[in-house]
Amino acid sequence: MIGRIPVLDVRPQVDCGRRPAKAVVGESFEVSATVFREGHGAVAANAVLRDPSGRPGPWLPMREIAPGTDRWGTEVTPDTEGRWSYAVEAWSDPVTTWLRTARIKIPAGIDTALVLEEGAELYERAAAGVPKSDGREAVLTAVDGLRDRTRPPAARLAAALAPDAAEALGRHPLRELVTLSRPLPLLVERRRALYGSWYEMFPRSEGARVPERAAGSRARGRGVKGGRRPAPPRSGTFRTAAERLPAIAAMGFDVVYLPPVHPIGTTFRKGPDNSLSPGPHDVGVPWAIGSADGGHDAVHPDLGTLADFDHFLRTARDLRMEIALDFALQCSPDHPWVTEHPEWFRRRADGTIAYAENPPKKYQDIYPVDFDTDMPGLVRETLRVLRFWMDRGVRIFRVDNPHTKPVVFWETVLADIARTDPDVIFLAEAFTRPAMMRALAAAGFQQSYTYFTWRTAKHEVTEYLTELAGETAAYMRPNLFVNTPDILPAHLQHGGRPAFEARAVLAATLSPSWGMYAGFELCENTPLREGGEEYLHSEKYELRPRDWEAAERSGRSIAPLITALNRIRRRHPALQQLRNLHFHHTDNDAVIAYSKQSVSNTGTDTVIVVVNLDPHHTQEATVSLDMPRLGLAWHESAPVRDELSGDTYHWGRSAYVRLEPGHAPAHIAVLRPSPPIGGSPTS
Repeated sequence: MIGRIPVLDVRPQVDCGRRPAKAVVGESFEVSATVFREGHGAVAANAVLRDPSGRPGPWLPMREIAPGTDRWGTEVTPDTEGRWSYAVEAWSDPVTTWLRTARIKIPAGIDTALVLEEGAELYERAAAGVPKSDGREAVLTAVDGLRDRTRPPAARLAAALAPDAAEALGRHPLRELVTLSRPLPLLVERRRALYGSWYEMFPRSEGARVPERAAGSRARGRGVKGGRRPAPPRSGTFRTAAERLPAIAAMGFDVVYLPPVHPIGTTFRKGPDNSLSPGPHDVGVPWAIGSADGGHDAVHPDLGTLADFDHFLRTARDLRMEIALDFALQCSPDHPWVTEHPEWFRRRADGTIAYAENPPKKYQDIYPVDFDTDMPGLVRETLRVLRFWMDRGVRIFRVDNPHTKPVVFWETVLADIARTDPDVIFLAEAFTRPAMMRALAAAGFQQSYTYFTWRTAKHEVTEYLTELAGETAAYMRPNLFVNTPDILPAHLQHGGRPAFEARAVLAATLSPSWGMYAGFELCENTPLREGGEEYLHSEKYELRPRDWEAAERSGRSIAPLITALNRIRRRHPALQQLRNLHFHHTDNDAVIAYSKQSVSNTGTDTVIVVVNLDPHHTQEATVSLDMPRLGLAWHESAPVRDELSGDTYHWGRSAYVRLEPGHAPAHIAVLRPSPPIGGSPTS
């Protein structure tokens, strides 16, 4: 039912208020609503937040976003984790209504005495609601001025407009016909749910030993050198992988993501490059989970023991990084579930279990799970497995293919985890239809993979990121991965090092969360076949040790750029937000420009990013900056400092840029407002 003062279309609102909107501690977002009333009387509104204990928050006055639209909004910034609520209060504003009338009638000499007395009575009533310590005397002084017949009417009206009286009534307005909207739920989570830099690595490749012939030709132990058969390959372990963690931390990453670390089945095991004829020493695909050594609650013997896994976790924690563990709800034909829970698998007409497929891809070594027979049992087992790893210290999970499981299943599982462990974060690896991606986010996933991996043209990036930073940001948080073990995008295959640099800049500055799979920093870009996205010698199927030190010495690594990007992200709060993204016009479609701005008690942080999207050619452009969006007047200009090069420029409404691939792929420019007269610029 519509209240006395209609309050309509309150946003953000997820699934008509049945599910909570999301934010993280310290994240600012807009609460808005349509507010109006009959006739010409003025209305006003404010947002009402209640923290997890039910206490109302501070007064949050709303403003009309665009005059004449009846759309009101205000920025809110929750400061505590937990389940909040928010609503909008609207009311008739008699003081503003009177002021509108008085400003017309008093100069025109219409009903002067009556209008002034009506104002005095209003201000007298309003003063009763203003605390004595917070401006009541100023409002009463305005009352006296309105009734002072020794002064001309204009002076009496001016008394009502005194700044101290206006400020007091701004804090404590006279409200009539107060109408409260329906409260809406808000889930406030820890900052890592929004902001972080992710690095994916295969522990078995770090410290691995691969015989020389197998390393060069990927032969599988069949070659003989000098009359002797080469030694079999040796897997890296959690202990050897831990030795790589300091270098990952030095690049500025916050999260290290591990593909499944469980025992791998042998039935239909895949060989190199997804072949169906593995050799005796081929290591198999980590997502083919389960063997006689155990299932989802065990670690692969080649990687070590659970104690070794704990050591890996502690090492990461000491380096101020978190570990994200892959959770893939599927199994190999050798998983204990296949014999212990046959009801969890769908059988074909001939009695066999169908393996997983994503045509044209076939996964003969993986059985999918069927949810139609015993979903409660699958929920219980999923919770048991997740809590097993949570008890060991894992607080982040990357969920493999969640879109192939029922949304109601995830809603049940994630709600149970959140009830006891609200700090646990789930990333949905759902490269699928938008409706399913959004449904999974609304159901409880804190983050999601996105289509960014394939968005390369200026209009594609602009349209897609505008969508992600818009209304969907209230519940779906993107994690922009530049590559994955499954996905080597065409632009990386053909764009060389400049393409890797540009994509890293885009991902790291467009979204507060971004990620990369190991080898990206080495610009690995050889596909299995032309036109495909699989890597040649994919790490999914074989050990792939890398000589990181040699790459660094040769200068072919872009680790210095990645390190700089993560350092810039940590230094600038504006880059740790999503909803503040704004694109600016450029006159060259090979150049994209956007900005982010955050305002806090410590000041305003404004970052302007300009990127050359063409990895093959130098590009020039004029960037037309939306100056009011940057907090400047259209005629103003200000110095900006490029965080990548250290150079300083003076940019105004039109800024010329020249970006050369391999030399200056982008500007990440920090707005440095001119210091006051007599002051000095800040660094």
